[in-house]
Amino acid sequence: MDDMPRPRPPHLHREATRHGRIVWYVRVGKGPRIRLRAAFGTPEFEAEYRAAIAGEPLPGPRKATTGSLAWLIDRYRETTAWAADLSAATRRQRDNIFKGVLASAGAEPFSAVDRATIVEGRDRRAGTPAQARNFLDAMRGLFRWALEAGHVTIDPTAGVRNPARPKGGGFPAWTEDDVARFEKRWPVGTKERVWLDVLLYTGLRRGDAVRLGRQHVRDGVATLRTEKSQGAVLVTIPILPVLQATLDAGPTGDLAFICGASGKPLTKESFGNYFREACESAGLAKRKSAHGVRKIGATRAAENGATVAELEAIFGWRGGGMASLYTREADRARLAKGAIGKLTRTAGEQSIPAPLRKVRARAPKPQ
Repeated sequence: MDDMPRPRPPHLHREATRHGRIVWYVRVGKGPRIRLRAAFGTPEFEAEYRAAIAGEPLPGPRKATTGSLAWLIDRYRETTAWAADLSAATRRQRDNIFKGVLASAGAEPFSAVDRATIVEGRDRRAGTPAQARNFLDAMRGLFRWALEAGHVTIDPTAGVRNPARPKGGGFPAWTEDDVARFEKRWPVGTKERVWLDVLLYTGLRRGDAVRLGRQHVRDGVATLRTEKSQGAVLVTIPILPVLQATLDAGPTGDLAFICGASGKPLTKESFGNYFREACESAGLAKRKSAHGVRKIGATRAAENGATVAELEAIFGWRGGGMASLYTREADRARLAKGAIGKLTRTAGEQSIPAPLRKVRARAPKPQ
């Protein structure tokens, strides 16, 4: 809200929900709390604020015109392709993408969106390849559903390539030295140590780790359905003694082991930010993240002899491809360790094998 004064306008309050979401409301004196629904900083937010201060009804959302891109997105959000097939985290991510799309082209007819439009949207985000990929994923989901539902005859996202992923293997894996540094900075009895050990000794992704709590554990075994939108699976994870000791020392939340300073659960986004700060405080490289902990967990398991099937059972993978990456690396290391001695010679061994027959010297040729 460019024209709203700083500091914060009077009677406007900010509050974090138990899920870590920021909400805004207006309360004049001891009057009722009036929740503002629009995104902070937008003209719609300013209009809602002024209406709440004046005691007037908040302006309702504008109805999308039939045939507009906004109308199509509204219809998409009403389907099982959106509500059931996508995880909550994926829906939040795509909502953020759609917010930008609607701000710039929501009133345009969706029939005008062609392949060139999609490519242009991708290229505008080329400076942030992950954002460009998320944009394409969101638009693919929208138009694949629209094609199936008969709203369009051509999917404009078909054949549009994802931007190249940056080289370097994605999120950098943690090393054993990283783990030691983090443990030294954050000993048992700190919430940060709970964060690390839940990630390290369960193999869960960040979005699943923040949901894991006592309600998922029975007889020392945690059972949780992963939130990954493509191929969610039920994972069964025995709670190792080292993890149980950390959980007993706490602090943990009531609904989730991983919690913030207030003891309330964290969203995976806010947890990711807090965890990076904890890593930096421990002297780890800036790119070290929660996902890198999952990688060292898989590496440890593979190096200790875990099979592809065992890795898939732990980490919720399917198809063998991802697990094979770790088993191949572990097998390569074991084979190299066992074979390295073959590069040397034992005492008295000749470098060239002796011939099977005795070699006689040839008589010199006559001059």
